[in-house]
Amino acid sequence: MESLAKQKITEDLLPQKFGRRGMIWVGILIFFCVIGFIAYCQQLSQGLVVTAMRDYVSWGIYISNFVFFVAISLVGSLITAVLRLSNVHWSTPLTRIAEIIAVSAITFASIIIVVDMGRPERFYNLFLHGRLQSPIIWDVIVITTYFFVSILLLYFPLLPDLAILIKYKEKTGAALSKLYSFLGSFWKNTPSQIHIGEKAINILSITIIPVAFAIHTVTSWLFATTYRPGWDSTNFGAYFISGAFLVGAGGVVVAMYVFRKAYHLEKYIKEDHFDKMGKVLVLLALLYLYFNVNEFLVPAFKMKKSEEEHLLGLFTGEFSLVFWFAITTAMIIPIIILLFKNGRKPLPAFIAGVLVVIGSWFKRYLIVTPTLLHPFLPMQDVPENYKHYFPTWQEWAIAIGSLAGALLIITLFARIFPIIPIQETITETEQNEKD
Repeated sequence: MESLAKQKITEDLLPQKFGRRGMIWVGILIFFCVIGFIAYCQQLSQGLVVTAMRDYVSWGIYISNFVFFVAISLVGSLITAVLRLSNVHWSTPLTRIAEIIAVSAITFASIIIVVDMGRPERFYNLFLHGRLQSPIIWDVIVITTYFFVSILLLYFPLLPDLAILIKYKEKTGAALSKLYSFLGSFWKNTPSQIHIGEKAINILSITIIPVAFAIHTVTSWLFATTYRPGWDSTNFGAYFISGAFLVGAGGVVVAMYVFRKAYHLEKYIKEDHFDKMGKVLVLLALLYLYFNVNEFLVPAFKMKKSEEEHLLGLFTGEFSLVFWFAITTAMIIPIIILLFKNGRKPLPAFIAGVLVVIGSWFKRYLIVTPTLLHPFLPMQDVPENYKHYFPTWQEWAIAIGSLAGALLIITLFARIFPIIPIQETITETEQNEKD
């Protein structure tokens, strides 16, 4: 017979039905997804001419979104794998949040690449006629691998919770109960299953770290192997990985605060979690700031003509407002907020996390667009609109729709499954009581 404490934890962490605010939130996300889908249908029927991308800026806001999704997906390996393997128990309430962010982000990273293709019906050619000499094929391989490893790393720790959810069918409802039975009815919580499950999770945690590093390194190589000012850098792999860790951790802090407030999880996601994640964010922001200084200082010192135009465009020219906004919001302000203990309370930490995520998205935009507008060979005898780029409404609609789609996956997951691991929380509570 389960103890009252165990029953209380289970009832606190069971999925909850959407209230009025939840339904409005889902409605808003679906609205943006539908608008994005309509815009994509226009793009399919008319071609990429509906976008503002031309010969020079052939990668626009779509690839910026792709790099952002790939970056934020790294949080799954940071929170789940690194901290789990380090035997850091305070991260238990955060692991599933990190895992679902990773899965939703890598899902839409894959989708946005297909959107960027002018002829998506030819996607199969990547597999039939792909060349291993191309970094694009490397990206396809590592994204596919990372997606499936992330799904498994989300699913395996969920199995003990599915067994609990099946027992509470009167609270979860008939439809969800069937889903839980389909996904996890074979799990009986026997010692042998627990041992196999823990071993599988450890193997996946070890596997996902090099795969996660590979996906961000290979994504950086897509840029670094393209001969352009601003991309011609051996620093790009570490630059991308450090930025990915930062935005991923910022995304988790934002999700922690939202779920804590929405589902009244103050007993499980405590102020101490915000304090520790705040310290992690400061470290990652300082690291990324270092790589930014390194990325811009060396070409600024040499000041080759093409690099000069690119750097001046960022620091004082056409993109200077966006550049300084991104640097300030993604790194400088969050560092100032989170350096102090009071800044690592839930609300200021949430604000810092939001700034990191917003600033990081604009940082990805700046990685793509200014470089393409400053090629090594000067632009000559081209229409004026080739020399500038601002996304059309279709591009904005599709980009915002993809972001809304990722948030919709996270929202629906929180409605269907426990956002904090129930069985792990019970086990750790019992262990703490014994100690």
